[in-house]
Amino acid sequence: MAITASMVKELRDSTGAGMMDAKKALTENGGDMEAAVDWLRTKGLAKAAKKSGRTAAEGLVAVKVQGGHGVAVEVNSETDFVGKNAEFQEMVAGIADVALSVADVEALKEADMGGKTVATVVTDKIATVGENMSVRRMSSIDGETVVSYVHNAAAPGMGKIGVLVAMNGGDEGFGKQVAMHIAAVNPASLSEDDLDPAVVEKEKQVQMDIARESGKPEAVIEKMIVGRMKKYMSEVTLLNQSFVVNPDLTVADAAKEAGASITGFARLEVGEGIEVVKEDFAAEVAKAAKG
Repeated sequence: MAITASMVKELRDSTGAGMMDAKKALTENGGDMEAAVDWLRTKGLAKAAKKSGRTAAEGLVAVKVQGGHGVAVEVNSETDFVGKNAEFQEMVAGIADVALSVADVEALKEADMGGKTVATVVTDKIATVGENMSVRRMSSIDGETVVSYVHNAAAPGMGKIGVLVAMNGGDEGFGKQVAMHIAAVNPASLSEDDLDPAVVEKEKQVQMDIARESGKPEAVIEKMIVGRMKKYMSEVTLLNQSFVVNPDLTVADAAKEAGASITGFARLEVGEGIEVVKEDFAAEVAKAAKG
């Protein structure tokens, strides 16, 4: 597979590696981007992992809780200006209300909202505002107690990040603290049991390859991996993370002290994972002038 300049740039942007190192990584791995990232990490040439998608899309996440059921819905717009618009906010709040009675985002789009489907309501708003919009994602959660939190709120119950926490026992104050922790730290899962086994195995393999680069014996490497994987779990799983309110405790320990058991969570961030292409307006103007 031919290694292009754009592929090298993409790998450099996602890892912080040098140009020649990025090119070699792609060449060694037949152009496979994920394998190239792992190769760079193994060689110690990749900086701290960066998100592959630039989070630049606008809009709002709205959260609603009804008894032991909570939902979070992401509705995107092209600009932050529309996200601050009262009419847009009213529509998003209405969509979140509808979401309380449906199972997933596809059902939400087809659900009734004032005599029209949600999809039609959004289409009508596009025609009125003149800016593209979409109902992108929805998450729901159930529990004995469900607590919600929005970060960077634009209006009551909606903002740039929406979090839901389900728990048994404890009180709403503690639940709110956990939700704020989740908004800030963005754990990948509740516990080790909820992590994708393939993701865990991949991380273990990368750490083993890194350790082998040191030239240490296999027996020593196996002991090193145990410690490294424990550290990895403390970084990506909620219950094993240091609690932002009291870093001397893990979230699990804090929950125990609060008489609570955290059973699940959901977190949506506006535009997360959406890559926005940056336009080179100077180049476009120059091209138009020549044409």
